[in-house]
Amino acid sequence: MILKSINYWSMSGGLEGSLDVSTFLAAAKKYGYDAVELCIGESGALGLDVSEARCKEIAAEADELGLMIPSTASGLYWSRALGDATEAARAQALDDLKKMLRISGWLGAKTHLTIPGAVEVFFLPEREILDYSHVWTHATDGLKAALPFAEEAGVRMGIENVWNKFLLSPMEMLRFLEQFDSPFIGSYLDVANVLPFGYPEQWLRILGSKIVGIHFKDFRKAVGTIEGFVDLLEGDVNWPEVMKAIDEIEYSGPVVGEMIPYYKHYPEVRLANTSTAMDAILGRI
Repeated sequence: MILKSINYWSMSGGLEGSLDVSTFLAAAKKYGYDAVELCIGESGALGLDVSEARCKEIAAEADELGLMIPSTASGLYWSRALGDATEAARAQALDDLKKMLRISGWLGAKTHLTIPGAVEVFFLPEREILDYSHVWTHATDGLKAALPFAEEAGVRMGIENVWNKFLLSPMEMLRFLEQFDSPFIGSYLDVANVLPFGYPEQWLRILGSKIVGIHFKDFRKAVGTIEGFVDLLEGDVNWPEVMKAIDEIEYSGPVVGEMIPYYKHYPEVRLANTSTAMDAILGRI
């Protein structure tokens, strides 16, 4: 059975890292999730300096609630990434990634969502636009350097398709991944992020066994901007085709609801609505 998971950022305080992990775990249990995706930040509830002992405490608490922690994510890549312009930023990003892989392993996670670089960051207009080939070269070098640490931690790096003007098609993503020839690097597919320029069911079929994680979101193509992200089943994701493709490639990992931004009022209700929609998508109701 595919695990129904929810991302830490889907609850108020998650993006800021101020949300208490215990509070998040309790909410995930309350609303019927099987698993959670925890997010690692610079500091906060799960910062880069978190200890192994604390991670083991979190894992034990989740287990006591009947929840799994199969994956982790981070927003640190927007501050510095393996494919960034300067050597200093790239070195810091590699150090960050090594720490996050270790933390993920301590939590018992098997996949860490990874963004190796960006040609453009649409929400940071002051940021320099980088050459595509520069990002490809340095992201490749950085991921190769991180692979031994991923193997040691037993954690796969899942490269996400995100609005970074990089790896814009499933064939590009496949070519990028194949150069590593490693089971510790794969594709973390966000089904809604694809919609402005493709179809998630096609990405799933082309990438096949390279898929190591899936984010569930929804998006209205007619809007076409960040404002187009909506609740599950309210957008243009062809969910029956997505599930058919998931079945065809025999993906057995978690599917993770990542629901940002929050409702203006009673934001926790979005966790309940997302859980119900995911049950429908997964054929549980």
